[in-house]
Amino acid sequence: MIKELPESEGSVLGFEISGKVTLDEEKAWIARLDKVLEEHGKVSVLAVLDEGAGWGVKAGIEDLQWIMKNMKKLDRIAIVSDSSVWKWLIAVDSQFAKMIGIGEKYFETSQIADAWKWIKA
Repeated sequence: MIKELPESEGSVLGFEISGKVTLDEEKAWIARLDKVLEEHGKVSVLAVLDEGAGWGVKAGIEDLQWIMKNMKKLDRIAIVSDSSVWKWLIAVDSQFAKMIGIGEKYFETSQIADAWKWIKA
């Protein structure tokens, strides 16, 4: 499930993601991101991921295709989770993101206020 967080504003969107994301949920999420890109030209995303957050194959492919198409329009990505797997993935991925001008950072759930400050800076 993908739920938009009330702190979202302007070009900064926050989402809570739990369980397995379906293709329909992914398409609705992409439509929301596309709307922000139309209005602002760039988007920053804060994603709060629970331990069971994941994507089905079709939703994952849709997600990757959108990212590849729009990576130059991504400003910052904050991943909020208590998962050591996500922490490791972001540590690796953030190095590649930096090369193309995307700020990407991992925060533990106890640091969500810091994540919002960073993503909005």
